[in-house]
Amino acid sequence: MNRQKKLLMLVLLAFLFAGNSAMASGTKVAFVQVAKVLQVAPQVKRIKERIRREFAKRDSQLVAQQKKLNKLRAKLARDGSIMSESEKKRLERDILSRARKLKDAQSEFQEDLSLRQNEELAKLRKVISEVVIKVAKRGGFDMVLESGVVWTKDQYNITDQVIQELKKQR
Repeated sequence: MNRQKKLLMLVLLAFLFAGNSAMASGTKVAFVQVAKVLQVAPQVKRIKERIRREFAKRDSQLVAQQKKLNKLRAKLARDGSIMSESEKKRLERDILSRARKLKDAQSEFQEDLSLRQNEELAKLRKVISEVVIKVAKRGGFDMVLESGVVWTKDQYNITDQVIQELKKQR
């Protein structure tokens, strides 16, 4: 057995031993489905709307640039055969330049949007953690697991309680 496997086995054994002794001492464990909370919490809808409003102007500018580019491409396709060679080359360069600028602007927009969404998600996760702790203390739980749970009795799943508490915070 190589060194990594031995270490993994020791960690698993320690986890199992700690888990068994915690259960034997009457430790009360709960589970919360954070993914579900993030789908239905009213705060998520407000965050999405706030970000949509924040980025609406830039989004509409990108849409307008795309429409202009499409019009120029249509003009080239429609009138290219009757244009002078220099006029056609100028239009092709203009289209290429606008396409590059649009692509760069779209990439920057997506990066900024993703960054902003991640900022808001981090803030919301902190709020969710605080609510989970509040619900766990109120329910007398000693530990709350978030992921890695295959199955649990409904009585230990505090997800709906967390969602209800978040709805109260509107």
